[in-house]
Amino acid sequence: MQVVLGGTDYGELVKWRDILMQRMQENPGLSNVQSNYEERKPQVSVAVDRDRAADLGVSLQTVGRTLETVLGSRIVTTFIERDREYNVILQGRAEDRATPSDLDNLYVRSDRTGALVPLSNLVELTELAGATRLNRFDRLRAITVSAALEPGYPLGKALEFVEQTVEQELPPAARLNFDGESREFKRSGGQLYYMFLLALVVVFLVLAAQFESFLHPFVIMTTVPLAVIGALVGLWLYGMSINVFSQIAAIMLVGLAAKNGILIVEFANQLRDRGIEYREAVIEAAAIRLRPVLMTSFCTAFGALPLMLASGAGAEARQAIGVVVFYGVVISVFLTLVVVPAVYTLVARNTSSPQAVTQRLEKLRARFSGTAPATAEE
Repeated sequence: MQVVLGGTDYGELVKWRDILMQRMQENPGLSNVQSNYEERKPQVSVAVDRDRAADLGVSLQTVGRTLETVLGSRIVTTFIERDREYNVILQGRAEDRATPSDLDNLYVRSDRTGALVPLSNLVELTELAGATRLNRFDRLRAITVSAALEPGYPLGKALEFVEQTVEQELPPAARLNFDGESREFKRSGGQLYYMFLLALVVVFLVLAAQFESFLHPFVIMTTVPLAVIGALVGLWLYGMSINVFSQIAAIMLVGLAAKNGILIVEFANQLRDRGIEYREAVIEAAAIRLRPVLMTSFCTAFGALPLMLASGAGAEARQAIGVVVFYGVVISVFLTLVVVPAVYTLVARNTSSPQAVTQRLEKLRARFSGTAPATAEE
C-alpha cells in the first residue's frame, strides 16, 4: 500500500507523516511502515544576525557573497587568450572549508568603517539532518508512506483506514493521494465492475447476432456465473482477496467460459435442423462435443499454471490472475456439461429449430415451383 501526503511545506508534511505513520503502526493489519522522506543528509543551516550586521555596517550582500565564494564558487570576471574567452572562478580552498569551524578564519569588511569583522560574529550555525531527496506528486510537495499488508487484510480495508485517519486527525490542508497498486485500485476498482457488466452485454449482443435469437445466447451466458463461482473458490482456497488483477481475470472468464456453451448449443441447433428432437439433440451434442470442450478448457487451464505458480517480484499479481483463470475454467467446464443441457432443454421446449422457418419456405417454394416460380423474398 502506498499513500501520498501532499502540501505546500515539507515541515508540515513531516508532522502529518509522523501522525499517519503512528496510526498505521498501531493497525495490526499493516507492517513495515516506511516513508520516502528520509532525513539522513547532514546539513548546516547558516542564519545571519541581521541586527548585529546592521550595527557593524556589514550588508547582507557582503555576507552572502563571502559564503558563496568560500563554500561554493563564483564567477568574478573573464579573460581572453588566443581568441577564446575563459571564466575566472573564485573559490575557497578545500582545506579552508572542510569543517564549520573554518568560518572563524573568514572576515568581511564593514561598509561603514572599512574594518574587517569576523564572519563568525555575524552568523549562527545549526547542524541538522535533511532529506536525501525532495519528492513531488501532482505538482505538490509530497511524502509517500508505504506499508505491507498482513495476510488476510484486504487492500480496500487498509485504504479506507488511511482515509478515515487523514479525515479525522489531519487538517483540511492535507491532500491525500495514492500511488502504485493503491492508485490503480482506487481508480479502476469500481470501474471494473461496470466493465464486467459491459463485457456481458457485448458478448450477449454478439451471440444474439450470430444465433439470430435472444434465447440461445441466454443459455450460453449461464456458463459465466459458473466460471465466477470457480474463481471465487480458487481465491478462497489460496486465501486471496478480490483485487484489481483478479477482477481483470474475471473479465477474461466471460469469453473463456462462453466458448463451452457455444460448442454445445451450436451443435444442438444443427442436430435440430436435421429433424432430431430437442432433448435428444442436446444430449447428443453434449456427448459429441465433450472432447472439444475438455481439450480447449484444459489447454487454457494449463496455460494459466505458470501464472498461478509464479514466484519472485510481482508474483502476487500473476498468481491472482492464474488462480482465477485456472479454477474458473476447470470448475466451470464440469458444471457446464450439466447446466447448459438442462437450461437448453427448458428453453428449447417451446421453440422450433433455428432453421424451421427457412425449411418451411423451401417446402412452399418447391410446392409451387411447377406452376408459379417464386423468389426467395416471396
